[in-house]
Amino acid sequence: MELFSAKEVSKTFANHQALTNVSISVEEGTIFGLLGPNGAGKTTLIRIINLITGPDSGSIWLNGRPMKAEDTEQIGYLPEE
Repeated sequence: MELFSAKEVSKTFANHQALTNVSISVEEGTIFGLLGPNGAGKTTLIRIINLITGPDSGSIWLNGRPMKAEDTEQIGYLPEE
């Protein structure tokens, strides 16, 4: 069963396209890592998943439905700053 998914998420900051149509899905009971070089959009995607930043387009799903603010209570996130 799909626990989490991001569907065609895009985000632009000023003249920088941080994410372009990113889609991922994480199945229940799996461990998922988000890896990539600096500037690849990892932090932007994590901030969108945690509803800190909104996507310009696309959607975030949890347990087969769009994520709600209270769903972030189930996510552990420790930012660098």
